[in-house]
Amino acid sequence: MADPIIDLQDIRREFAAGDTTVVALDDLSLSIQPGEMVAIIGSSGSGKSTLLNILGCLDRPTSGAYRVAGKSVAELDADALAALRREHFGFIFQRYHLLGDLSAAENVEIPAIYAGMKARDRRTRAAQLLARLGVNDRRGHHPNQLSGGQQQRVSIARALINGAEVILADEPTGALDRRSGEEVLKILKELHGEGRTIIIVTHDADVAARAERTIELRDGRIVSDRRSETGNSAAAVAVGRAERDSGSGWSGALRRLREASRMALVAMDAHRLRAFLTMLGIIIGIAAVSSVVALGNASQRKVLSDISNLGTNTIEVFPGKDFGDARAGKIKTLVLGDARALERQGFISGVTPTVSTSTTVRYRGGESNVLVNGVGESYFQVKGAKLAKGRLFDSDAVRNIERQAVIDDNTRKAFFANDQTSGIGRVIWLGKVPCRIVGVIAQQQGGFGSNQNLSVYLPYTTVQAQFTGDHSLRSILLRISDEVSTTLAEDAVTTLLTQRHNVKDFVILNTDDIRRTITSTTQTLAFLVAAIAVISLVVGGIGVMNIMLVSVSERISEIGVRMAVGARRSDILQQFLVEATLISSIGGIAGILVAILLGTVVNIAMPGFQVSYSLFSIAAAFLTSTGVGVAFGFFPARRAAFLDPVVALSRD
Repeated sequence: MADPIIDLQDIRREFAAGDTTVVALDDLSLSIQPGEMVAIIGSSGSGKSTLLNILGCLDRPTSGAYRVAGKSVAELDADALAALRREHFGFIFQRYHLLGDLSAAENVEIPAIYAGMKARDRRTRAAQLLARLGVNDRRGHHPNQLSGGQQQRVSIARALINGAEVILADEPTGALDRRSGEEVLKILKELHGEGRTIIIVTHDADVAARAERTIELRDGRIVSDRRSETGNSAAAVAVGRAERDSGSGWSGALRRLREASRMALVAMDAHRLRAFLTMLGIIIGIAAVSSVVALGNASQRKVLSDISNLGTNTIEVFPGKDFGDARAGKIKTLVLGDARALERQGFISGVTPTVSTSTTVRYRGGESNVLVNGVGESYFQVKGAKLAKGRLFDSDAVRNIERQAVIDDNTRKAFFANDQTSGIGRVIWLGKVPCRIVGVIAQQQGGFGSNQNLSVYLPYTTVQAQFTGDHSLRSILLRISDEVSTTLAEDAVTTLLTQRHNVKDFVILNTDDIRRTITSTTQTLAFLVAAIAVISLVVGGIGVMNIMLVSVSERISEIGVRMAVGARRSDILQQFLVEATLISSIGGIAGILVAILLGTVVNIAMPGFQVSYSLFSIAAAFLTSTGVGVAFGFFPARRAAFLDPVVALSRD
């Protein structure tokens, strides 16, 4: 006699029931030869279903030895048990356990997916099996569109697709009418005739009579074991080997990943509202983070641009020991000689002395207060001022103390708004001094203090000679070469002027300090707002986790079916993790699109404030959303993967 395909020795299965222990199987021993058709009968509570679950490796015995084709089941881990179910067993359930989101053909293909079978091969095999069982014309229908008999035929096709050697049928006719039940039994008889081992659990004596061997259980023990025919064991081995398909290795893993992604999309499509609500938190979080970062960068660029309009890389020297020094007005040691000495330093690319006074400007019948700025010819280049019309005065005008005036845009608007010349060539009175306008400079953005004051620029020699009568300077404005650190330049200027004055009676304003301070402030504000946005992203991630936990709870029966037909723990983990990742990734893409839309609206509404999104920030946002899906989807996915198959199958 051939070695048994199934061999149980002293199998005991106990369950805890409160403070007591229930014995479902009591030291049961049983051997089944290849090719046998066995019916296991017994009243409710006799242990039939428990025995079938142990035979199908869905449950483990409390004690005893169980061998399948000579291999001890106790030595196998979860994935090895899944391989055994996938390669040796085919399950036919009383309630069919078809997945409602999939078509009949797709339900049949599930075990082949976990076996790593190529898509073309498994579709061909599924079609052949469905045609053989008479339901090929219904292969595109979902379970709720099939009759009970048709669903059970699909279940049988699923059990056969991997070439199972052993068919385990749990009350296969229990939910069917008499005619459908007869058709199913006929199919099982045909499969037995091909050499497969058929094990049927039933309470129906008529069904049991179709088997060649009937085993009766009572209180977890075998009370009778009757035989009527002899099976063909050799055929069973041949059939099992011929129809088995190995899908191990990288190619099989990639096919399973692709199918997991497809099944995740099917599940999302079946629960669109739930998937959208889950994505919503991610969409809001990613849109908020992306927008805040882009707006922060745009604000920073705007601020730096405005500072640059004041003059790039500039430092300005003022009299006085510190800002706010009350005696600064009495210090007269800052003179033209200091400016000349600084001009000779190699790290300085531009120097201009400045003096200033306030007076009244008059033109025809108009009159207003004005700030008169005495500056050198390089002042406008140092400050980065742009000429709007006319020209700027030159070094000859400075040397010859000429009354050439350059007005700002506010002065032009006040006196020459309707003058096509913008005042060029006109003579204005600054106090009692007539001056001819030679140029107009464009309005400078981002200055400190009010930008509504009227300003007129004259050669500093003219202001000293005809307005202040004082040869000391209000300040010396320096432009530092681009390749030189303004901090080092400030130290050098301090050293030079201290040596010249024998005392530090001046203070230096470094615009780079202002730049750094404002940049740091904008970065801090952007960080704070981004932190708030990140919190919303985390909340969205928690939403993903909660919804995935709900999804796992709703789909426990599905998980049990997948495990029964051969899904590894990694397959279940992968499916739910892929689903969470897809939800987060799609939500991330939608969030990025929302952020770009918001940025476009801001750009249209505020032309001077340009929001832009770098490829890096978009990639970072997408990776962040995907990471949220992986991080927050892992726990629910792991929970699903570690469910006990027999417990999961018992949940409806």
